Amino acid sequence: MRIIPAVITAAITLSLTYAFNTKLGKVPPLGKLLSPQTGFWQNAEPIGDHPQDHLVLTGLSGKVEVWYDDRAVPHIFAENDADAYYVQGYITARDRLWQMELQTMASAGRLSEILGPDLINYDRKQRRLGMVYGAEQTVKMMEADPVSKNAVESYTKGVNAFIATLTPGTLPVEYKLLDYQPEPWNVLKSGLLLKYMASDLAGFCNDLEYTNARRLFSPKDFDLMYPDFQDTLDPIIPKGSSFAAASAKAVAPPDSLLMMDEAYMKFKTDKPDPDNGSNNWAVAGSKTRSGAPILCSDPHLGLNLPSIWYEVQIHTPDMNVYGASLPGSPGVIIGFNDHVAWGVTNGEEDVKDFYRMQFRNGKKEYAFNNGYREATLRVEDIKVKGGATIHDTVAYTVWGPVIYDNTFPEKISGQNFLAMRWKALDASNEIITFLKLNKAHNYDDYLAALKNYTCPAQNFVFASKDGDIAIWHNGQFPLKWRDQGKWIMPGNDSTYAWQGYIPHDELPHIKNPARGFVSSANQRPADNTYPYPLYGTFDLYRGERINRRLTEMSQITPQDMQALQNDNKNLFAADALPLLRKHIDSSSLTPEQKSFWEMLSRWDCISSADSKAASIFNIVWKNLEDTIWRDELIPHDSTVMAWPQSTTTLLMLLRDSSVHFIDNINTPQKETLTQMVHGAFVKSTKMLSELNKEGKLELGKWRGTTIRHLSRALPAFGANNLNTGGGQHIVNATKQMHGPSWRMIVQLSDKTEAYGIYPGGQSGNPGSPFYDNAVNDWATGKYYQLHIFDQNDKDDPVIRYRMVFTGK
Repeated sequence: MRIIPAVITAAITLSLTYAFNTKLGKVPPLGKLLSPQTGFWQNAEPIGDHPQDHLVLTGLSGKVEVWYDDRAVPHIFAENDADAYYVQGYITARDRLWQMELQTMASAGRLSEILGPDLINYDRKQRRLGMVYGAEQTVKMMEADPVSKNAVESYTKGVNAFIATLTPGTLPVEYKLLDYQPEPWNVLKSGLLLKYMASDLAGFCNDLEYTNARRLFSPKDFDLMYPDFQDTLDPIIPKGSSFAAASAKAVAPPDSLLMMDEAYMKFKTDKPDPDNGSNNWAVAGSKTRSGAPILCSDPHLGLNLPSIWYEVQIHTPDMNVYGASLPGSPGVIIGFNDHVAWGVTNGEEDVKDFYRMQFRNGKKEYAFNNGYREATLRVEDIKVKGGATIHDTVAYTVWGPVIYDNTFPEKISGQNFLAMRWKALDASNEIITFLKLNKAHNYDDYLAALKNYTCPAQNFVFASKDGDIAIWHNGQFPLKWRDQGKWIMPGNDSTYAWQGYIPHDELPHIKNPARGFVSSANQRPADNTYPYPLYGTFDLYRGERINRRLTEMSQITPQDMQALQNDNKNLFAADALPLLRKHIDSSSLTPEQKSFWEMLSRWDCISSADSKAASIFNIVWKNLEDTIWRDELIPHDSTVMAWPQSTTTLLMLLRDSSVHFIDNINTPQKETLTQMVHGAFVKSTKMLSELNKEGKLELGKWRGTTIRHLSRALPAFGANNLNTGGGQHIVNATKQMHGPSWRMIVQLSDKTEAYGIYPGGQSGNPGSPFYDNAVNDWATGKYYQLHIFDQNDKDDPVIRYRMVFTGK
């Protein structure tokens, strides 16, 4: 009788042993995860816990010291660049390895390997975008230049030196939870990171949507909905500036008009957030209290934990640079040194065009210039966790990869084959621009660095201790004829190719303007007197607000600039409110509706976190836009369409309150703007009432901000429901999951005075006190003073500990 319990006990033991060492569905092996020796317990990082203070590593040529300050920012002191980048790679991997690798795997279309079959379509899309191909071209260029080659190879060695130290117990916790191992780092991964950013910042285009709209609407209506220039314009280069005549010109084919007999495009295209952008500006010493220039930069991107940026100082005999680096790439991307400061905002131009292709023999040959040309076939093997490997054949043409065909995004016979020409896939070496800026001494060095930069286009703002301020709208912009690339073009004719690039010296730029400042906020770079066509999706009101305030201000201090970066004034709402007041009959409202109307009509247009009126405005305006455009844009099955920008809608209504788009094409009666506005407000009040009863009508509670964990699969590692103000059209561009990712202010006085903050912390380990320590301060608009040390500061009280690295 005693044998039966023993057998049962043995069976249970065997079952538990199997369960604790086997992955069950999406759950990692619990034995490994819960093990006191190797499980997630080992990732807890007590406050005050310091890493090993002296490391001997293969590959270093000299001694390197790293000082960690009170926010765990590393300050690297090296005797040469190679050792500095080596140690930068090592310590960045120590803090952010999982993030670095995940982002490169996302770029390369390899997420199915670690997250399973739900990511297959995402991976196929990334492969068809040519992300690995583009990274391979970038690697060739990086390795052809001795400066960038030294930087990326040294950085790679440092990352791998850290990976070699890992044990099952010290693996970052995400590897344990998702049950996989890190790979060796290589230069291609750094290239993939750069393509990942290029996709986020230069991956937006509306070719498919505009092609459909152009077939559905007249040319006049198309231009009303998607204008090249808005009625109101406050460009980066001030209106009225003179431009030299264009030295180059694109020649349009004689039959360049859109062919109207093609089928509607129904491919659904994933797009980056259209508000991926930034603010930056520099004010001359003539406008500051100290007499020294002040430069400000705050890039607006999707918000994640671990954070996008990693703060670092790098000091060598010929460089002392501080700022925000990208985990996975050497050097500093946005920052300052002993002589200059720089920041970037997105250029916003469309540098991606689509061509309709005709193939024969499957994907082997395509029609081109009255004949057929052989396609390059690239077989993409997509490994899938828990499933069979997927094989996807991507055809590369003279234009680039065929992203859409009869097998993607769905397997449907008779679908159009669309090839993509994208500037981001060209051979380029953007990292050399930042490496040169890290060492720049003056305007000439800044300009020399910019000439290496191609994509994604950026507005590079600059200030120096010499007193110069400047801004360049910088990148390689295709030389196009009017409207080229707005619509899908024929892929069988080389006359539809880009005809070179706008000469660099003729790009919009300005140095030391009389008004005493330069600025950009993703608005148009120049007015319509600029001789080259530039197409994109540009902002309007943020730049207008910044320019107004900088014009008004004098005796400016860094604290004034902090207030401006956190400015919540909504000029879009300020223009829209008189329109709403004119067309809402408050006498016909119910008492509850009147209470919401009174809050809105008396609003000062400040979108603070505690503003109920800001929430009311946003909800009402969204419903108004929906009322105006839905009948025009959503009647055509699965045809993809682009909604006009909110600024376009507002300015159109201010210009013409009887514009025909107001009338609903699906009803027999003729609607008026008063009916539309009043109806949108009344419709909104149901949602407003529910929010108010729940105590969630304030902007910071209704919308707020959530910073998601990068995996999207581990929500507990994010920061949720932050009480934030700001929003679209506002200098403080904080939205629900998007916003200022690194706020930086640098006063270039004799002793540099700098402030900064980003929404996260230096560590990528959720068990570290430095994982999200800055989140709440960021949400409330606070800043930290940035510590720029020299070698005589080793006893500064903010230094928490030091590490010493030497070679074997």
